[in-house]
Amino acid sequence: MENTINCAEACVNGCVSSDRCPNKEYVEETSKFIDNTSLDKMLEMAEEAVKKKRIAPPKWIIPDLPQ
Repeated sequence: MENTINCAEACVNGCVSSDRCPNKEYVEETSKFIDNTSLDKMLEMAEEAVKKKRIAPPKWIIPDLPQ
């Protein structure tokens, strides 16, 4: 049985699984994005995402109440 970890918590200072990382397939793609995208472009993308989220109508979650 393989142990699973929460990368968001465990790998804050770098990957702790190295070659056995379950997210290894995304490392190369992410590195290329960071290397090839300017900080200004990343900030512009983030700003657009925030605008889109502010404009979107709220999503209501109606709980299933017991009868």
